[in-house]
Amino acid sequence: MHIVETVSEQRRLLAQLIASSERVVAFTGAGISTESGIPDFRSPGGLWSRMKPIEYADFVASEGARLEDWRRRFHFLRAFQAAEPNIAHRTLARLAAERRVIGVVTQNIDGLHQRAGTPPDRLVELHGNGTYATCLTCNERAEYDGLEAEIAATGEAPRCRHCGGLLKAAVISFGQSLNPAAMWAAEELAEEADLYLAIGSSLVVQPAATFPVIAKRAGARLVIVNREATPLDALADHVLRGPIGTVFDFSVS
Repeated sequence: MHIVETVSEQRRLLAQLIASSERVVAFTGAGISTESGIPDFRSPGGLWSRMKPIEYADFVASEGARLEDWRRRFHFLRAFQAAEPNIAHRTLARLAAERRVIGVVTQNIDGLHQRAGTPPDRLVELHGNGTYATCLTCNERAEYDGLEAEIAATGEAPRCRHCGGLLKAAVISFGQSLNPAAMWAAEELAEEADLYLAIGSSLVVQPAATFPVIAKRAGARLVIVNREATPLDALADHVLRGPIGTVFDFSVS
């Protein structure tokens, strides 16, 4: 493990590693978005330490749970909309558009990677997306526009306009199965990478935290970029500690 602490050396090393690699994969967690003002849900003092999450089974079974979940989702949406992608989001988007990064795998649900310009075919959202909804019956996508007013007018949780099924924010709730296609895509990228960048993740949430391990065991160089130490630091080739936006303020020649 090589710990790199000065910003100039961190930037130089990242640019050098990316330039010399052919299959770069970025894995991002909450830390990349907290610098855009998005609160961290899972850390000590985070949202879920102050507010009990709504389990998927409760959402399906209880109208009261659905209404409370929707109230929270509109609150989160306003926070997502008020935030702007930071330099780290934009740098990754640029590298993905230039095909220097073959995939961005994210644990985040805020949509900032998309807004930064990350190509959709290079983005894997492990925990879904909190900026739109899907039907639990037919999987049809539904935008949030008008849903808050509809709930206020009817007092009922919204239903799919196509089949009448329950609409739910397109996120993976507690107790809900992860999307198999997303998990498969993330694992495949980990196995293909020759450089794996774990960015702003505590690397404790499973099974997502296994992907850097898979990449390392498959032969990739592993770089961890985070403000705090993680359980996988000893496995990494390089550990870069500091503000993520500052670290990623570089270009690759």
